Amino acid sequence: MRNRFSSLLLATGVGLTLLAGSFSDARAQSGEAPPEGALFLLLPAGAQGVALGRAMTWVEGIESVFWNPAGLAGVTRSQGIVVRGDHAVGTATSGTAIYVRQGLGAFGASYYLLDAGEIDQTDGANNYIGTITIRNHLGVISGATRLSDRVAAGVNLKVIRFQLACRGICADEGTTATTYAVDAGVQGTPVDRLRLGAMVAHLGPSLQVKNAEQADPLPARVRVAVAYDVVATLTGREDVHGWLAVEVEDHVRSPGSLSYYLGTDLSAGVGDMLSLRAGYVWSETDQEDGGRVGLGLRYERFELSIAKSLAISALAGDADPVHVTFAFGF
Repeated sequence: MRNRFSSLLLATGVGLTLLAGSFSDARAQSGEAPPEGALFLLLPAGAQGVALGRAMTWVEGIESVFWNPAGLAGVTRSQGIVVRGDHAVGTATSGTAIYVRQGLGAFGASYYLLDAGEIDQTDGANNYIGTITIRNHLGVISGATRLSDRVAAGVNLKVIRFQLACRGICADEGTTATTYAVDAGVQGTPVDRLRLGAMVAHLGPSLQVKNAEQADPLPARVRVAVAYDVVATLTGREDVHGWLAVEVEDHVRSPGSLSYYLGTDLSAGVGDMLSLRAGYVWSETDQEDGGRVGLGLRYERFELSIAKSLAISALAGDADPVHVTFAFGF
């Protein structure tokens, strides 16, 4: 059964990589990049991911469902996860359940909500007449397994929904749009203390809000990362780790707009009981460029991660963005 499941994941990953290449060729022929929809998919999810400056494609662990599903193959026990984060465009909350079956792999189900807030509507006399609410919903089914002792693969199947609703009287009575997407990724450890990761994210049909002419393609991306445990190599100790990771991200449909992510993770204790994290983002836009810091604690069946973005964003205003991840084994 494991071989069959592994073959399915590998075939899916190869197929999606070829599909990504066909999208890139089409973009090169057209010469123009269309606007993208469902941009909330590009927001960082999870305190570890934020603290590492988005350099997460190489990471094994509980937050991999939001980054590279291949990392779920490194989860050793079934867990529940709650994630909450503040963004300039709203507040994100998500819940995930991961079931691990030894010898087969890990399976997960997640729900993610980005609450973009409410907009009050008034008439010509400035009297309140209604409220518009804006929500983005994401449902994810994940699967990951090890193809060998040093190679893992994973897949996310996602349902994406945009919802604009009205309470009362509004100029726009409400709009909903739904589409689906797929992520596929791999991770490898060619030698001890060196990790590699690669994935294709958000591949799927365009998000059609009103009609076909107004449908926007999803923000499909390709990510490649490399990480090395510098501290363990220098000290020779197995209870202290210091990972240095570099990641590059590019558009699938309009290649050439690169973003760079740098992350460091210093951990100590049995099972990485305490982790100090820091990262930096150089993106295609200046709004998210800057540093991040975070802290991770692990005790028996419980894990807690906290992160804060130090980037100065014009969109954030006076916001003080904080991200929290809480996980518990069961």
